[in-house]
Amino acid sequence: MDYGIAGKTAVVAASSKGLGRAIALGLAREGCRVVVNGRDGATLEATAEAIRAETGAEVLGVPGSVADAGDCERLISEGAGAFGGVDILVTNTGGPAPGTFADFDDEGWRDAIDLTLLNVVRLIRVARPHMAGNGWGRVVNLTSVSAKEPIAGLLLSNALRAAVHGLAKTLSRELAPEGILVNNVCPGLHKTDRLEHLAQVRAKDWGCSTDEAFERLAATIPLKRLGDPSELANAAVFLCSEAASFVTGQSIVVDGGATSALS
Repeated sequence: MDYGIAGKTAVVAASSKGLGRAIALGLAREGCRVVVNGRDGATLEATAEAIRAETGAEVLGVPGSVADAGDCERLISEGAGAFGGVDILVTNTGGPAPGTFADFDDEGWRDAIDLTLLNVVRLIRVARPHMAGNGWGRVVNLTSVSAKEPIAGLLLSNALRAAVHGLAKTLSRELAPEGILVNNVCPGLHKTDRLEHLAQVRAKDWGCSTDEAFERLAATIPLKRLGDPSELANAAVFLCSEAASFVTGQSIVVDGGATSALS
């Protein structure tokens, strides 16, 4: 199926590895020019080169942290400067620290807000004029199933991922006249470094090894396995495409059936 986005410019935040990398690769395979981003310069350049080698796409690496306002602005401006604009924006972050209400003071909350919510606001704010000028744009926010069904021990994610969904629903209506579609993709348990960290936390809580924690996590999924990052990327790429031209303000869960929430 031709997704109709060949030649579009896509900026994918936090994409040097994990789910973001899988999405950047998926968009490159569809013929997009891709801007990838990450904090570690060596990892970022290796990712950019690997995507170029596999797809033949134009790929620009822009180092920086999405928790930093200046880095968010630079990510969009450098991508637009290199490729003549921005058509697609995928917001993404590794997620705030696990913990319960008693674990976080005001500083912890402020750090999490910068990382998880304000980065989305800042990236969209800078990307919007490029999209509106062309009357065409796609914003896909990579969030979490915690926005649909709160997860024990992930207080900050539960609160702030849901805030991103509220933002996206509002923007889907405000930006629709400009031809900009805004949606969310909610990953469940996929094989990433983030899940490795969570498995280590769970292993400590459960008194078991990390491998046993992975097995227990997989057992909670109706499909009885963890997701591959490419499976999440497929949903995100669809939402970035012409095939999703009448889809906005929605949140697609990609979790192997683990979430029991109805909406």
